[in-house]
Amino acid sequence: MPSPYRALFAAPGSKGFSAAGFLGRMPLSMMGIGVVTMISQLTGRYGLAGALSATIALSAAVIGPQISRLVDRHGQRRVLRPATSVALTSAAGLLLTAHRGGPDGLLFLCAAGIGTVPSLGAMVRARWAALYRGTPQLHTAYSFESVVDEVCFIFGPIVSIGLSTAWFPEAGPLLAACFLAAGVFLLTAQRATEPAPHPRARHGGGTALRSAGLQVLVATFAATGAIFGAVDVVTVAFADEQGHKGAASVVLALYAAGSCAAGIVFGLLRFTGEPALRWLLGVCTTAVSMIPLLLVGNLPFLAVALFVAGLSVAPTMITTMSLVEEHVPRAQLTEGMTWVSTGLAVGVALGSSVAGWVIDAAGARAGYGVPALSGAVAVAVGFLGYRRLSRPVPRRGGTLEQHSEREERHVA
Repeated sequence: MPSPYRALFAAPGSKGFSAAGFLGRMPLSMMGIGVVTMISQLTGRYGLAGALSATIALSAAVIGPQISRLVDRHGQRRVLRPATSVALTSAAGLLLTAHRGGPDGLLFLCAAGIGTVPSLGAMVRARWAALYRGTPQLHTAYSFESVVDEVCFIFGPIVSIGLSTAWFPEAGPLLAACFLAAGVFLLTAQRATEPAPHPRARHGGGTALRSAGLQVLVATFAATGAIFGAVDVVTVAFADEQGHKGAASVVLALYAAGSCAAGIVFGLLRFTGEPALRWLLGVCTTAVSMIPLLLVGNLPFLAVALFVAGLSVAPTMITTMSLVEEHVPRAQLTEGMTWVSTGLAVGVALGSSVAGWVIDAAGARAGYGVPALSGAVAVAVGFLGYRRLSRPVPRRGGTLEQHSEREERHVA
């Protein structure tokens, strides 16, 4: 591992909470696809399977920021364990109901309950921010966590689908629930690195979404999420049309691998310019990378195009988290990061739905118009909101205070 990453883990407890966060994030890429695989095997009803997966995603998008808001006020341990208990109980109910052929209404109720799963990525990033706020190491930490995200999305679906098809239908979601339980327990057991809670009285009880900069980031990432959701669905359909449906997982893994590689390199770099400008450049590059997909004629070309497209994903995500840390009060940092993930999740759900409709109407190649159009929307929102992101923000316990302190020390 390059030296900046080795130095990152010199802080006491950093290896422990990062490993726990990795375990706890695996369900993010395993649960939805695991439920689809399980339900399709048990009932043969793909419509029901997709609807349940969408219910889980949308429920998490609605409930997730509220969970994180409570975490900011009361601390990770006090909130994460009860919330995770609800999610695990709901997951158990879903598996048992599906296994016994229970009513659809109960399946949807349990799927909605799984949405109480906490955003472990935001929890871990908040711990890194508490350790390295105002230092170059925070950029490296965010880069590392983006790489971890991509690793989860490369291997999670493969493990989940493989277990459910080779062992028994419920195996994928069951393992995802086990990862969640282990990750949350191990993370919350590490009290020394847990960020200090900020009671309601200290920031007025308002939502982090009041920040104009955060609004821009969430809106842009809703469009970016539509790119990701559409690419997944259209790639599976395109591979099916080519007679190699099984190759879709490999092609999509290359998309994530491109992002992973870029994230590693990006974490080694040091930037001095405006982060908002880097963010806008990343959004534009992500959008432009969708254009070659409109020209795909075979799977090898698609694989290369998606790998190249993935190179802009992690750097954009890393810069986004840095901007959240800059524009959201420190007392609401976890909630702010979760709102970005929420925008992404909503976009994924919309993108996959619209792409499915286009595929049914005009075929898979036409479906790649959806991520291209979504990219154009992301660029438009990014340009319209750029001034909000580049404008200095008066901090209420946030990072600009730290920047000012560093500048004063430097001058002194």
